[in-house]
Amino acid sequence: MPFVTKLRLTSGDRGALDREIADIKTAAARKGVEFNGPHPDPLAERRVPQSKHLSARGGRFEDWTYTVYARSIEIVGHDEFARSVADGFPVGIHAEVEIERIRSANSS
Repeated sequence: MPFVTKLRLTSGDRGALDREIADIKTAAARKGVEFNGPHPDPLAERRVPQSKHLSARGGRFEDWTYTVYARSIEIVGHDEFARSVADGFPVGIHAEVEIERIRSANSS
């Protein structure tokens, strides 16, 4: 039974995220791996409050706002390739890995 490895990569650096996805896609094409994606997720805007002092009392600076970019990819079968891809990512790229077992219609 084949496995589908689903990766969701997120980063605040769109360029780094796109380069990492392109590297994975190139490696998959070179090895003949079935690869689906990247599927972009909607942009997520984050706001972080900033205090002027270390205590809870006191003034505040304007909130720090940043964007989080996300892409989803799927690797069908090729467990060794999927394992090598999911093994490590550069600093600044967060990965969530989900592995799903696909059952054929004949199996019980």
